[in-house]
Amino acid sequence: MTRYIAAYAATLVVMVAIDLLWLGVIAKPLYQKGIGHLMAEQPNLVAAVIFYGLFALGLMVFAIAPQGAARAWRNTAAAAAMFGFFCYATYDLTNLATLRNWPLGMSLLDIAWGSLVSAAAALAGRAALMQFDG
Repeated sequence: MTRYIAAYAATLVVMVAIDLLWLGVIAKPLYQKGIGHLMAEQPNLVAAVIFYGLFALGLMVFAIAPQGAARAWRNTAAAAAMFGFFCYATYDLTNLATLRNWPLGMSLLDIAWGSLVSAAAALAGRAALMQFDG
């Protein structure tokens, strides 16, 4: 049980750290340009905590834990990238389908980002899991 808690914690910390850097620094001007009129002045921290907690749990369930240490690094990364792809695509494509002037380019970038950050976070979780498997 401790190994899964450590894996979850590592996944969560890496996901939050990298995503905050992305959202707060790197991609912030792109989001402001594309959807600035929709953005809140302050993020809803309760919703953010719930999102990150659930997303890290999803990475654990679908990418990290299924085969534990027996799964190759690239399999974990691929499963996590697919999980991120489908989650972010659901969000972005729904917005593209239902919101006026939702930017296609931003959606494509966001979907790619979701795939990348998911793989990176899951690999951190797998590394923590491996510490217990020797």
